[in-house]
Amino acid sequence: MNAKIKDILGLALIVLALAVAGSAVYFVRSYENSSLPGSVFAVSADAKVVVKPDVAQVTASVITQGGKNLGDLQNQNSDSANKMIDFLKSEGVSENDIKTSSYQIEPRYQYCSSLSAGAVCPPPAIVGYTVSQDLTVKIRDFSKTSSILSGLVKNGANSVSQLSFSLDDPTASEDEARTQAITKAEAKALKMAQEAGFRLGSLVSIDAENSTPNPIMPYAAALQSAGPNIEPGSQTVSVTVTLKYGIIR
Repeated sequence: MNAKIKDILGLALIVLALAVAGSAVYFVRSYENSSLPGSVFAVSADAKVVVKPDVAQVTASVITQGGKNLGDLQNQNSDSANKMIDFLKSEGVSENDIKTSSYQIEPRYQYCSSLSAGAVCPPPAIVGYTVSQDLTVKIRDFSKTSSILSGLVKNGANSVSQLSFSLDDPTASEDEARTQAITKAEAKALKMAQEAGFRLGSLVSIDAENSTPNPIMPYAAALQSAGPNIEPGSQTVSVTVTLKYGIIR
């Protein structure tokens, strides 16, 4: 083997040795800065945003009870429901905010009440029917809430109940609360890591839970001669987030 070939081989060995040494250093440094296998640090925080509701929702019911002529009962019930719908539209309520949420037909039975000794009680007999229909209504103009509730009773409703106020679309408020919660959780995680003497690794996961309760107000409209004062108040949109980080050595 001549001197030139020996020089080339020697240079190649030197390069190879440097590459191996560099890889070893990189591996050690990477290991030192990697998350401990299976070690996860979790921290939670919550945030609340107070908002004003923009929609009221109420259920208006028409209950019609009578004899065995079911067709007449259905017509009477539909007439009352249609009268309510016409009233709502005259108050500016959109068709999209009026929904038939329930329609039921139930038989009424006559049961055996008293018998002489040894007599056999006959099976229950149908003596009539009850037809009921529920309308779920959204009210967006709060200045009309009271008059609409009273007007529903005057225009056919036997019962008005389950009045509640809510956000028609809580997405923006939930996003705001979530952003605040994440910021709080990140700051909390950094502080706890510093106090415990470790560093945060990569964010492993993030979980969020939203809470937007709709307060329900009891309202016995059938007992009211005049519309009550209805106040929507405010509403709290809450979001809780949990951040999970790897732990760096």
